Formats: sequence, structure tokens, C-alpha cells
Amino acid sequence: TEVDLDNGSPFRAVADSGDEYIADTIVIATGAQAKWLGVPGEEALGGKGVSACATCDGFFYRGKKVAVIGGGNTAVEEALYLTNHSDDVTIIHRRDEFRAEKILQERVFKSDKINVMWNKTVESFETGEDGSLGHLNLKDTVTGETSTLAVDGAFVAIGNAPATELFEGKLPMHSGKYLKVEPGTPKTSIPGVFAAGDVTDHVYRQAVTAAGMGCMAALDGERFLAELEDAREVEAAE
Repeated sequence: TEVDLDNGSPFRAVADSGDEYIADTIVIATGAQAKWLGVPGEEALGGKGVSACATCDGFFYRGKKVAVIGGGNTAVEEALYLTNHSDDVTIIHRRDEFRAEKILQERVFKSDKINVMWNKTVESFETGEDGSLGHLNLKDTVTGETSTLAVDGAFVAIGNAPATELFEGKLPMHSGKYLKVEPGTPKTSIPGVFAAGDVTDHVYRQAVTAAGMGCMAALDGERFLAELEDAREVEAAE
């Protein structure tokens, strides 16, 4: 619940139990959570047709009809990825234009596998006869008209929120509040403090890349501890 990084190593951390921990090095691996719509049926149908990760679950919808909800880079990239598995991908966006990068938009508009529904919001996810996702209830943001869209899978792609509240004002962050690290390393701006996984990775966000960064952080942490021990021995000898 609290971390003191102001004075360098050793660092102090306080748990919700009130226990205090003193450590010469810290690895931050608090991860990130997908943002959800918070509409009826979304939670109940999680894993039964509703997902927040196309690269994780897209394969299960090979040859089926899927929808992607969102209009930024995440949504457009998810839709493009899903065309590897599905010939019928619909992007549902609450506005009349994407916020994604132009080059990604051009790829979407060129694809004959992707259809875009503008000015639409998902009001609820509805269960089908087999207990999995059956259709989406939609509402037009301009006219207020309601409609439905039958799909086998729906991917909510409205961004991710890294769990970095604890480190605000203590460590540099990107605009999306992901922790900044030295390129190609897990090193933060404070020696002895490392960040690994989705808490710093806004691009790949995969278990395998997070595990790789965790290994890097462990190795760098070990080196830091060895150098710290050597420095303390020199100081003691003097």
C-alpha cells in the first residue's frame, strides 16, 4: 500500500497488513488490467464469447463471426489480427472516426474481411441458446436507435490500465501511466528499482514477454545486489 523510494536503496514497503519490508532492490510487476465496458452480460460471458485479448483467444473463433469494440490502436490492431482467423470481423465504435494511427486505419479500410459500425455503443452482451455469447444489443449514439448484432465472439478493446497508482510522483511514466524503463532493460530511473511485464509494456502485453522481462529484472537485480555488496565491503574496509 506504500513504497518509499526517495532515499534510494534500501527501500521501504508497507503491506496492507501493516507489515513493513526493507529491501535493497525492488522489482515492480503489478501488471495491467484490461478496461471493460461495465455493461450487462460482460462479466457473466467472460470466457464464453467475451474477451479482452484477441491474440490470446482469437484462435477459438476460427471461421466464426466476431466483433471488436473500440476505436483506438488497440481495437484496430485486434481487428486486423482476427482476420487471420475470421473472414467476418466487425468493429463497433462509438464515434464516426477512429483514433488509431492512420496507417492502421488504412489497413482496416483495405481489408475485405472487416466491416465498421460507426456511432454505436454496446448496451449489453446476450446469451445464446448454447449458454455462450449469442448477440450484442447496440444503440446508435446519434439517433438513439437500438439494434442487435449476432456474433460468436466479442473482443473489448478500449485500452488497458497499468497498476501504477502506488508509484505516481515517484517514478517517471508514459502518458498511459505505464512505467518508463531504459530501452531494452527493466531499469527504472532509480538504481535498484526494476519494472517488468505489463506494468511497463503497452505494446505486446503477453505472458511470455512479461516472463522474459521478469527474468531480465531478476538478473539485473542480482547484479545490482552484488555491486552493492562490493561497495559496502569497500566502505567497511575504509
